[in-house]
Amino acid sequence: MQLWEVGLSWCSLPTCKITIAPMENPSSPFLFCKRPTLQELHASPSLFLSIPAIDELCYKLQCLRNTEPWSSPSLSLFGQLAFFVPTVLLFAGAVELSAGSCAFEDSTCGYESDYTFLPWILNEEGHYISVDTSWGAQGEKAVLTSPELHSEEWSCIRLIYQIATASETSFDPTRLNLYLRLQGESFDHLLWSAKEPSDSWLIASLDLRSTTKKYKIVLEGVLGQDNSASIAVFEIKITTGYCIECDFEENHLCGFMNQWNPNVNWFVGGGNIRNSQSIFPRDHTLNSELGHYMYVDSIYVKHFQEVAQLVSPKTTTPMSGCLTFYYQLQQESGIVFTLYMRDVNGFYEEIWKIDSTMNTDWHLAEVDFDAPYPMEVIFEVAFNSAKGGYVALDDISFSPDYCSNQTGFSFNPDEASCNFEEDLCHFYQDHKDGPGWSRVKVKPNAYRTGDHTTGLGYYLLANTKFTSQPGYIGRLYGPSLPGNLQYCLRFYYAIYGFFKMSDTLSVYIFEENHVVQEKIWSVLESPKGVWTQAEITFKKPMPCKVVFLTWCKSFRDCGLVALDDVSVSLGSCQTTEMWSSFPGECTFEKDECAFTQGRRNRSSWHRRRGQTPTSYTGPKGDHTTGVGYYMYIEASNMIYGQKARLTSRSLRGVSGKQCLTFFYHMHGAGTGLLNVYVKKEGDSEETLLWRRRGEQSITWLRGLIEYECDKYHQIIVEAVRGVSIRSDIAIDDILFQAGPCIEMGEIIQHSSGDSDDLNEIEY
Repeated sequence: MQLWEVGLSWCSLPTCKITIAPMENPSSPFLFCKRPTLQELHASPSLFLSIPAIDELCYKLQCLRNTEPWSSPSLSLFGQLAFFVPTVLLFAGAVELSAGSCAFEDSTCGYESDYTFLPWILNEEGHYISVDTSWGAQGEKAVLTSPELHSEEWSCIRLIYQIATASETSFDPTRLNLYLRLQGESFDHLLWSAKEPSDSWLIASLDLRSTTKKYKIVLEGVLGQDNSASIAVFEIKITTGYCIECDFEENHLCGFMNQWNPNVNWFVGGGNIRNSQSIFPRDHTLNSELGHYMYVDSIYVKHFQEVAQLVSPKTTTPMSGCLTFYYQLQQESGIVFTLYMRDVNGFYEEIWKIDSTMNTDWHLAEVDFDAPYPMEVIFEVAFNSAKGGYVALDDISFSPDYCSNQTGFSFNPDEASCNFEEDLCHFYQDHKDGPGWSRVKVKPNAYRTGDHTTGLGYYLLANTKFTSQPGYIGRLYGPSLPGNLQYCLRFYYAIYGFFKMSDTLSVYIFEENHVVQEKIWSVLESPKGVWTQAEITFKKPMPCKVVFLTWCKSFRDCGLVALDDVSVSLGSCQTTEMWSSFPGECTFEKDECAFTQGRRNRSSWHRRRGQTPTSYTGPKGDHTTGVGYYMYIEASNMIYGQKARLTSRSLRGVSGKQCLTFFYHMHGAGTGLLNVYVKKEGDSEETLLWRRRGEQSITWLRGLIEYECDKYHQIIVEAVRGVSIRSDIAIDDILFQAGPCIEMGEIIQHSSGDSDDLNEIEY
């Protein structure tokens, strides 16, 4: 007679496998089958969907007693599987779906395809909705929009999905994007994006901050360059609360993942399923044998310090407060139960630990928790022997109020940022160095670059005619930054007049408690006279300050160093770039965004990086980074009065004012016109919103347009070629925002380039 026990484990393997292993040799399981792929699922959904193998859930059959030959387990196995299926379905539970949630069984629950694009197709037998290359070509997309939703509480969106492609790598991969569409805004907020193909179902957990506005969830599937690709969504679930919370009663386990280890792993306990040889308790949530929890025990430990890790979903929005959970720890020898936080770069920070023997009751743990940037919480158990014991975990919850009486994380990154428009903010200089950095302003002109913020404002300039001398050193100190946090430092600099640029500007970190300065960045090579962006990610255990240092090596090699728009944010620069990006922003770094052209030829708008071909006209670099892309017209390819038009996609109308910000470059003696129009749906005529004529400046200038439109409309940017080939016009960094423009007091100045004060600097 064969007796099998079903144990449910959760692993990070790329496939889910059913295995049978005799207790005499549990480390050598017999492979039975692998988790179904999307194609297998489509071919036989009734078989595979009766087992909710969601997000790396793996099923193991462990042989407890084997009196028959090991060579023929098949009949007993299938008999036990037939018994196992209803048990798992009870574990999954039939939960009433909340607003915005959908399992795509027999309908799309109010989700609608936008038929401007490819359609999402509901599988005839239910279970999922999908789009693939049999319905569309490379580069096409499908858009699925939820019904209108409203929740003033913090919510969690869980998405169960799969991206399947013929090849693992692609220059332009197939991807799935999730957006938030807020009422009263023309553009959608990107919350999440995935492009990694998988042969199994995956789960994404996204925190949605409380808002008083109504909103919609928008799913966008984009087909890449793969010859064969498909995107499937199996379930969307929206619940009140935080994604990091879990009672382990549902089959997706709230997106928690076991870090696979050959010997020790976290398993799902309870649910009237017998576990290993250890005796485990009732769960904490229901205080019942039918309830569920996570557990790990030492029965298969083979080495000293075997470790099992349970990893939470990654936080997707800044959060801080009190993290609580219930646990049991039963040990005979050497168990260490530790709670870590891990950032996107893999750095660990211990926030809680216990290694003492406990009784068999559930114990409450409370931990102050700060996640100002994406973090994972890791529950780690380390064993010293096979007789170590076990740890059980249940009911993880979160509150925005701290466990202790502390007032919370008080550091505001804005205090360490400055655009120098009003003053030096919280930056300062050491008096013994002298006035090394001066706050200056340059009027629009044809020779000297203005500031980076607006083209008309202030920036810092070092090594001026008042300070340049051999051996001169100028230091600029930033405000104190708390220790043990990861920071992203961004700033813009421009270099003039040096023969050798190396080390003309450096950034040091000054650790206050150790009086130590460490160089973390310095100039190597840079386009002369171009505002260039620098990004630096750093983390120090102690409080520290950022120090900008510039120096003149000799009298013959001493030029000008300019600094502007210094910003500090929490997290790595790669992560904060996604978090801080605006939904209606286009920098032209990847493509032309939501803009199109009716015709494309030599006289159209062109996307370019670096200097334009014609001398004495056009920018030397883009506004975004100094080395990126912008859009421009090449006047040498056009005739006088010829137009190039860049048209936005149709924008949703909203009540109230909207603000359009952009940067434009109009340098050259023959420069023509730059116009911005709005074309409302149903109107035959366009309305002029903004215009500039003739040469404006050698620098990028900021344009602000405040307008109102309550119906669908398009924004049109039109450049008109001037009287000569020196009339290139460029635009960059377009941004649409809801609400009025905050700085509508912009001073409008026109310059022909012939004024007596073109090169004047104001101190």
